[in-house]
Amino acid sequence: MKQPMLSVPEARARVLASVAGRKPIVERIPLEMGLGRTLAEDLAAQRTQPPLAVSAMDGYAVRAADVAAPGARLRQIGESAAGHGFAGAVGPGETVRIFTGAPVPQGAETILIQEDAEAADGFVTPKVAVPPGKHIRAAGADFSAGQALLKAGQRLGVAELALAAAMNHAMLPVARKPLVAILATGDELVRPGGECGPDQIVASNGYAAAAQVEAAGGLALDLGIARDDHAALEKAIRKARKAEADVLVTLGGASVGDHDLVKQALANEGMELGFWRIAMRPGKPLIHGRIGPMSILGLPGNPVSSIVCGMLYLQPLVRALCGDPNAGDLPFEAATLGRDLPANDMREDYLRATLAPGDGLPVASPCDSQDSSLLSVLSAADCLLIRPPHAEKGGKGARCTILRL
Repeated sequence: MKQPMLSVPEARARVLASVAGRKPIVERIPLEMGLGRTLAEDLAAQRTQPPLAVSAMDGYAVRAADVAAPGARLRQIGESAAGHGFAGAVGPGETVRIFTGAPVPQGAETILIQEDAEAADGFVTPKVAVPPGKHIRAAGADFSAGQALLKAGQRLGVAELALAAAMNHAMLPVARKPLVAILATGDELVRPGGECGPDQIVASNGYAAAAQVEAAGGLALDLGIARDDHAALEKAIRKARKAEADVLVTLGGASVGDHDLVKQALANEGMELGFWRIAMRPGKPLIHGRIGPMSILGLPGNPVSSIVCGMLYLQPLVRALCGDPNAGDLPFEAATLGRDLPANDMREDYLRATLAPGDGLPVASPCDSQDSSLLSVLSAADCLLIRPPHAEKGGKGARCTILRL
């Protein structure tokens, strides 16, 4: 019986469900190597920040009663700088010169900024009244020791790495990068820089897939190009299993032609098929299954189809294997149509489109050609404009949904 086509959301849900509950392997790495990695455990602060009250401005540490009104004459008794605090206490009629980030001395309750003070001959006169607590960062204003500020499954960016450092973590518990084996298939393919015969083309899909894997937090393993031959395909599949790949991505050979042998080769190697066809354009022929613990994603051979499917299925799968609890969330946005569009059929469309500023929302205009072999059009596009199955005609200015490239 012919298997019905799955919807895009159902297909993505099945891909993610196939690895649900699989816990990532934890490894500990130096802080400086953490950019782009995914935390495998919650990270709690090992210290309080700031550890004591500090000044937020350059000026003078004073008692609130002494600066409740301008005009008091305060005697300067010392200085407090970052890393070199004042050891004594501020008493009535006294002040301490203080700098940004310096500890607030005992007895001081507020900061008179230097622009609002006149200093001469060891005395300081406030020009304005200053309320209590002004320009003081309280101890623990940022965080306190024991607070779990970074959570398992969180991707580490610049701000997160800075926070981990401030929390006094030199080593980070992160998820081991999932290993994704990538196998291009087809007698027509030649590596970039190679000599192409009259019936051959330069392979590009493997490089795009590897980039998508790396961007999602995985580690790509290039298995090369397999000929359209069962023995060659099965040998490459066994190589992925021997490498203990978490995922095997095949590129091409997933359709129904006489030379599309990938699905059968995978079956010969013991693949348990999850699904095969998806109600989307581009990207209808997509294989999903598993061979033992190794997930299988068979992406289409047309380069645009392969990249779009990589965005929708491969990258969420890699993020899920890293332990990201929001792996299936994609950054969809609202936009308006830049021109009229006809009604859609039963397949969800992902149209390459350019973006222009609009009145509140960006304006998405589909590119003239949507052929799934045209990488130049994809490179010139800013987003994918998503048309649901059976969508009615869309007029210029109507709301739509986009996914930025």
